Amino acid sequence: MKTTEVMKTNEHDIEQILAEQATKTIVGQIKKGDKQAFGELVELYRNQVAALAYKMVGNYDEAADVTQNVFVKISQNIGRYDESKKFYTWLYRITVNASIDYMRKHRRHHHESIEEVTEKADDKNDTPELSYQRDQLRHYINEAAESLNDKQRSAFMLRDMDGCHIDDVANIMNMPEATVRWYIHRARAKIKKELLKKCPQLLLTFGFK
Repeated sequence: MKTTEVMKTNEHDIEQILAEQATKTIVGQIKKGDKQAFGELVELYRNQVAALAYKMVGNYDEAADVTQNVFVKISQNIGRYDESKKFYTWLYRITVNASIDYMRKHRRHHHESIEEVTEKADDKNDTPELSYQRDQLRHYINEAAESLNDKQRSAFMLRDMDGCHIDDVANIMNMPEATVRWYIHRARAKIKKELLKKCPQLLLTFGFK
């Protein structure tokens, strides 16, 4: 791993630790009946929930509905939250489940929003031609992601898109790490298979084999 990648990872972990510490204080206040504290919790996590919901449902308006549902569920169940556990893991689990419930209820296909394929496919110094090819690759990945089932999509999105650790993904999805790894493996295999059929030359362009 490159030095810059290590630094970014450490910074991300430190930010998570600080956020968790602040959250534990806020949750404690909420459990004591402080209504203003819940507003602080919403402010602290609204963007994260909305971003995760959008990645799951692929529509801004629907993601807003999911986000609202998530915080309603949190307000109703905050008393059950175990403060010895990571709050964001609990929050992500609620958000993923709420997103899946929303998609099932509305009986429609989603469109996975993939912001970044790899660093190779997201170079801001790209030529116009490479930039166009990267957009094409994202389009094909969006199409390929439609073949994933709910669990594969959740595992793939949390691990490969949000960068969650495997143990956190396992906690969020409430299943063993080995099972999570299997879902991620199957998701990647399905997407790669589709890409090899539809755009093999694009994969070679960005160094994928």
